[in-house]
Amino acid sequence: MHMFCFQCQETGEGKGCRHSGVCGKDDEVANSQDLLIWTLKGLAVLQEQLTGRGIATDPGIAHFLAKALFSTVTNVNFDAGRVMELVHQGLELKAGLLQKHESILVGFDHPMARWMPANEKALLQQVYEVGVLFSNPDEDIRSLRETVIYALKGIAAYQYHAMILGHDDPELTPFIVKALAATTRELELPELLELVLETGRVTILSMALIDRANTASYGEPEITHIPLGVRASPGILVSGHDLKDMQEILEQTEGQGVDVYTHSEMLATHYYPAFKKFKHLAGNYGNAWWNQDRDFATFNGPIIVTSNCITPVQEAYRARIFSTGPVAYPGIQHIEEEAATGHKDWSKVIELAKSCPPPQAVDAGEFVGGFGRAQLDAAAGRIAQLVKEGKIKRFVVIGGCDGRDLSRDYYRQVAELLPKDAIILTAGCAKYRFMQCRLGDIEGVPRIIDAGQCNDCYALVTIALKLKEVFGVEDLNALPISFDIPWYDQKSVAVLLALFYLGVKGVRLGPTHPAFLSPAVKQVLEDKFDLKRIGTAQDDVAAMMAGH
Repeated sequence: MHMFCFQCQETGEGKGCRHSGVCGKDDEVANSQDLLIWTLKGLAVLQEQLTGRGIATDPGIAHFLAKALFSTVTNVNFDAGRVMELVHQGLELKAGLLQKHESILVGFDHPMARWMPANEKALLQQVYEVGVLFSNPDEDIRSLRETVIYALKGIAAYQYHAMILGHDDPELTPFIVKALAATTRELELPELLELVLETGRVTILSMALIDRANTASYGEPEITHIPLGVRASPGILVSGHDLKDMQEILEQTEGQGVDVYTHSEMLATHYYPAFKKFKHLAGNYGNAWWNQDRDFATFNGPIIVTSNCITPVQEAYRARIFSTGPVAYPGIQHIEEEAATGHKDWSKVIELAKSCPPPQAVDAGEFVGGFGRAQLDAAAGRIAQLVKEGKIKRFVVIGGCDGRDLSRDYYRQVAELLPKDAIILTAGCAKYRFMQCRLGDIEGVPRIIDAGQCNDCYALVTIALKLKEVFGVEDLNALPISFDIPWYDQKSVAVLLALFYLGVKGVRLGPTHPAFLSPAVKQVLEDKFDLKRIGTAQDDVAAMMAGH
């Protein structure tokens, strides 16, 4: 065994990747990421001590924690060198804190906080001594610790996107510090379970934060018809989630004779009023993240990946793909932010686009979405009335991730089998399984209501809470809502904990349950929250429509 990773849904044999990652990471990258998490824990232990002595986390450290955690999300960073740069940056930040505050740290002697490598050899030796399996011999303790850490990665991703738009929540960084530090202590299972639920509470804060940041910057999402075909001009394809990058790309391509297309989760760009003025925002191209081999090859022009998810880069488009932000892949060009201006120069990408042929069509028609928090809030009264009249019998939340697993066709089957008085609430790339199913509407309310990116799952939470208020019930489980959640990476882990915090029971999670849940921990979640695994589409639709 050269590595061990079990943080995503695809993990090897449903147990853990041991030689190389199913995602495409090699052991060097995986082990470097383990070292980065270990470094962040040490930094958090030190910062927790300083916080207890009245010294708040420096904004630079807060931003580093968010970016570093985000970089370890599946399908973000495949470059061991760039991961090690983050490790060194974390060690430098820790050394700076120790030097600056040594006088008030007298008597504080935590090995992780004070450890500094004597040389590069000592640092690299540590790589093989800090992985998941070394964290604790008790698999249940490990399970809960990793659940918290993976959810923190999701929280950090939301926080990072908000931070670069100038927004933050004062509770997030203190909690990240507290939770990372807590995973280094010998807590008992009840204490760790309490931390897991608190992580769910903070996830809701992070989802609300990214919602505020996006809407303050670009306006409230609007119901929008998005073309899925192509135009005759050369194009640039933008994937990921970063709306600030999209803004700058659109501004710099205006009048250049180059169209801009969204890919996968960037589809939500079309919903924001601030982007609608750009006539060269041509439409959405291709499918979910895992289909990059086909989509990027046939697009013909340059591709920009702004955040997760990037997959192993293929020769067919290697010379045309660019990364930016926390994303990295060996051998491809990376666009850095200019320190002096805080902006990115996309001219290299634009010039390349002009020399490329237009994209080949892979799809046609249109998709309707844009049901953000404000839209759903405004429609809540009308929706509630349709429920009272018996015209809407059930809402089924299929929000989260798509993936390569063939069994994920289950979600398309569910969409098509749901009766005509059921509505799907969705966000994230899960919708690519059923977004072109022609399900119609219920008296003007579409039967597929898309809130946007996985970053926009907050809208689905708020509509559930609004319906709870409208119907005057105390318990979300009393509403005609079922949760049929496809997961892949660590953002989904955070959202699942948020549902647990809200008291939601009976969540169906698929296509598999996380490998990082030990049998005992999984049993606790099944007993306490009635966590289920998906079955057949036909059986699950029948059960959900019956309220089970």
